[in-house]
Amino acid sequence: MSQTINRRDLDFLIYEMLAVDELCEREYFSEHGRDVFEPLLDTAEDIALDHFLACAEAGDKHMAEVVDGKVKMIPEAKIALDNMFEAGFVAASLDNEYGGLQLPVTVANACMSIFQSANIGLCGLPLLTIGVANLINTYGNNEQKALYIPSLLSGNFYGTMCLSEPHAGSSLTDIRTKAELEEDGTYRITGNKMWITGGEHELSENIIHLVMAKIPGGPPGVKGISLFIVPRYQVNADGSVGEHNDVSLAGLNHKMGQRITPNCVLNFGDNNKCIGYLVGEPHCGLEYMFLMMNEARIAIGLSAVSAGYAGYLYSLDYARERTQGRLPDNKNPSNKMTPIIQHADVKRMLLAQKSYVEGGLALCLFASSLLDEEKTHPDESARLEARLLLDVLIPVVKAWPSEWCLEANKHAIQILGGYGYTQDYPVERLYRDNRLNMIHEGTNGIHGIDLLGRKVVMKNGAGFELFMGEIQKSIDAAAKHAALSEFVTSLQQAKQTVIDTTKVLTTAAAKGDVTVFLANSSIYLDMFSHLVLAWIWLKQAIAVQVGLPDAHDQDKHFYTGKMQACQYYFRWELPKIEAQAKLLSSLDTTCLDMPEQAFAG
Repeated sequence: MSQTINRRDLDFLIYEMLAVDELCEREYFSEHGRDVFEPLLDTAEDIALDHFLACAEAGDKHMAEVVDGKVKMIPEAKIALDNMFEAGFVAASLDNEYGGLQLPVTVANACMSIFQSANIGLCGLPLLTIGVANLINTYGNNEQKALYIPSLLSGNFYGTMCLSEPHAGSSLTDIRTKAELEEDGTYRITGNKMWITGGEHELSENIIHLVMAKIPGGPPGVKGISLFIVPRYQVNADGSVGEHNDVSLAGLNHKMGQRITPNCVLNFGDNNKCIGYLVGEPHCGLEYMFLMMNEARIAIGLSAVSAGYAGYLYSLDYARERTQGRLPDNKNPSNKMTPIIQHADVKRMLLAQKSYVEGGLALCLFASSLLDEEKTHPDESARLEARLLLDVLIPVVKAWPSEWCLEANKHAIQILGGYGYTQDYPVERLYRDNRLNMIHEGTNGIHGIDLLGRKVVMKNGAGFELFMGEIQKSIDAAAKHAALSEFVTSLQQAKQTVIDTTKVLTTAAAKGDVTVFLANSSIYLDMFSHLVLAWIWLKQAIAVQVGLPDAHDQDKHFYTGKMQACQYYFRWELPKIEAQAKLLSSLDTTCLDMPEQAFAG
């Protein structure tokens, strides 16, 4: 049994469900193929096991701390990350021009899932660095690209995103960090930022902060936000590190999980000497940052999947080895105890985990494939459709795994019984690590509002209609396989339920009842997400039916497991949307109407 992500599952998703090797027929990926992907995945697994997994427990017990004014992490963390950088995984999907490997994002994220399943806390640092490099590559000028990207990809520099502030939290409208224009075209940055993963450490020569700030005199609210490159140390024209840039650590936040990585409060310009460099145009910062935020949301979804997957594999291995009790039809105490995997309720929890984590992994890699389509498809209309479909799915990709793969971790603890709650076993740590993902990159409640309030109605519902059309394509493809008839019928009904419920809600919004329209948006997100995951499971089931005729014995076991997990999802999870749809269609205001004073009345 794999100790990270099941490689057979990754191969199935990459080659059988997503056919990523066909991307190599396009010029951008023409230097790659399966002969490149396979060794890369092998190397990721080796580094993940030898370094990331090996220091996961130590990093949890010895969290990042401030010693003599510097942030200290366990030494094994730097060794692990250096190995990741040196093997090219941080540079995997970036352009060759700046030292990248120009791999499909789908393959790069498949590799990243292996690292995340071994140690999700440690992966936040390289993931943010990748995001900073991508953003500068997309919106930076040529000088900024040449100055920062090569060092970010090599690990000489790390990167962060600095959005939230102590008083504002997720409300970016209310940020106060200022950027005042200097005569030389640079900006003087003053303010403070909160919850900055990797905001200070000694892993690299420099840290490149992407800072959201407002230029005095600009438009109010989010329309007045600009984006700045703010290095911890100034970077000279030759790429070398210069003097300190007046970015200081105000303190560390000690979170319940992912403790190996420092999470920081940062002050900018305490001595009025912090210099920032504008990215793109003034007042376009939020638009630019959405590139990094959307990539980060896929990364958070993948992180949640990976932690859930690790817990699933551990509890599966435990259930096979742990003997306890006897089956109901064999209670003779003189008989040997049975492995707990044979007990029906343990099978239920394992199958639930399998449906969540394998469904979530398929969802995240499908979302990654849309990034590849958007960037390289030869047909412009196909590129635009990929972008639109991803816009609709992003709230689901972030929120559903962070909710339901955490549920998988809960089941893993339960399977271990009393041992699951102790620090002698990793499932307790994995649960704590994963719990952070419901808040990272926007709370799930925010993503519910984003899905219903923006994504479903944008462009007169074009994205929503596109998604429903994609479901119908899968239903039509599945209808050709008799073994999938039950799933075809269930998904068709669920699709119509979501369409009808959405119409009720948008009609209410059109009448001006916006507050009521959004009041239960979290329930809408869960309902919509369950439809998405059922669709993803049907796509996997179609790939299974295609592969079955030529399958050898081991593959038949794998495919059987896929079909059972699909059946579980359709029979146990998908029906939940009917109750949710009924609640939503009633425009229920129970929560909205609760008086504040009555909570403690």
